[in-house]
Amino acid sequence: MPTDLPNLLTLSRIAAIPVLVVVASLGTPSGDLAACIVFALAAITDYFDGRLARSWKQTSEIGRMLDPIADKLLVGAALLMLAGTQRLGAYGLYPAVVIMLREILVSGLREYLATLRVGLPATRLAKWKTGVQMAALGALLAGGGGAALLGLRWLPVQFIGLALLWVAALLTLVTGWDYLVASLRHVSGPVGRPVPRG
Repeated sequence: MPTDLPNLLTLSRIAAIPVLVVVASLGTPSGDLAACIVFALAAITDYFDGRLARSWKQTSEIGRMLDPIADKLLVGAALLMLAGTQRLGAYGLYPAVVIMLREILVSGLREYLATLRVGLPATRLAKWKTGVQMAALGALLAGGGGAALLGLRWLPVQFIGLALLWVAALLTLVTGWDYLVASLRHVSGPVGRPVPRG
């Protein structure tokens, strides 16, 4: 049911997105810190919703549908806000593009495989990718201003965030390729068969 706690946690991740957008657009140290906190809290729900659903045996079709959507919306919103506020810079834009393209690729593969009644479960490496990616985005949202408010002015938060984003992009390429290869095993039909486009 949509009112089960795991599903409510997933929905809270979606509800956090407009709050994240508003505070990230303030362009102040306190706004940066608030954006980091909102993003971190939303990211944590990604861990607990699936874990609780499995341990309480509350897995549902709506949860399976909403969970990856919530993840992609949250990551997409964070990347767009960072790009729109010139927080990524030239070197941060490339891994951001790789991450966004991979999310679109995997979504398309899952949609196609769903028509074949084939699942595409997340691999262990993909879960590591998600963790690194969330840490990178949280650091980039906080930036130097947010870190300074916590008395961490000495910490190169922006550099750490960019470095982690590049690591996440590398893991993104590897896991994206793994998903693509796994999906191609399920593609059947004669060569040259027309493929419907949507």
